[in-house]
Amino acid sequence: MKGATQLLPLNRRGRWRQEILAGWGLVERNFSLLRRYLSWEVVDLFYNVVNALTIAFIGVGQGPQVVLYLVIGALLWGFLSVLFNEVAQSVQWERWEGTIEYTFMAPIHRLTYLLGASWWAVLYGLLRTTVVLLALVSFLDLQLEAANLLSALLVLCVSSFSFIGLGLIAAVLPLMSPEKGSQAAHIVQGFILLISGVYYDVSVLPRWLQPLSALSPATYTLRAERAALLQGAGLAELLPDLLRLAGFAFFFIPVGYLIFRAGEMYALRTGKLKRNG
Repeated sequence: MKGATQLLPLNRRGRWRQEILAGWGLVERNFSLLRRYLSWEVVDLFYNVVNALTIAFIGVGQGPQVVLYLVIGALLWGFLSVLFNEVAQSVQWERWEGTIEYTFMAPIHRLTYLLGASWWAVLYGLLRTTVVLLALVSFLDLQLEAANLLSALLVLCVSSFSFIGLGLIAAVLPLMSPEKGSQAAHIVQGFILLISGVYYDVSVLPRWLQPLSALSPATYTLRAERAALLQGAGLAELLPDLLRLAGFAFFFIPVGYLIFRAGEMYALRTGKLKRNG
């Protein structure tokens, strides 16, 4: 009896270790996909750099604050959209690679699969954002003397969770519709871009559209990041937006997981969980 009570914690530890290794295995698998499609990644990254520079050059001649305002929007949207896309398109990649049946039959918890996709999204997003930032710095004179970098980093970390939750919700779309789900996820992303004030203040939106900006975590991320980098705002000043972002994360992540599981059950019942849509 004593041996049985000692064995249970070991089994639990072994199970946790298996799930962690499986989650990290998904990160390694996605890194291998990155290397396989490296030419695609280089082209896409080049476009992102040029796009960010084009947006930043709009502000040249209007003052360094305007340039920095636009650069913050371009960098943040690039990072947050990577988080959203990598999680939301994870199922579509499985179908593209022909591994969707094997992945969803693997003896790991579904949450482990989703967390693995999220870990990869964060690492990949940071890598891409760093490359774009270095390119911008080489072309532009960015003045960050008054910036509170620690506050900006904290805002970025907290907001990442809310966008991962949104990605989990959007990830169900390719499950529900193999043919059109991926395109529908881009519609969701485009709507968030429209209402969140990435390149302009939300006050310029039509009056009927402005209330919707309060429903987007990107709105509060951009506002807090600009306050930290342009005005040197500290934690006390950013606390209301940080609490809102934490609230979005606590809501979107469990809701996204439940929606994904429901979508998976639907896909299994209707035969949509297969290699080819």
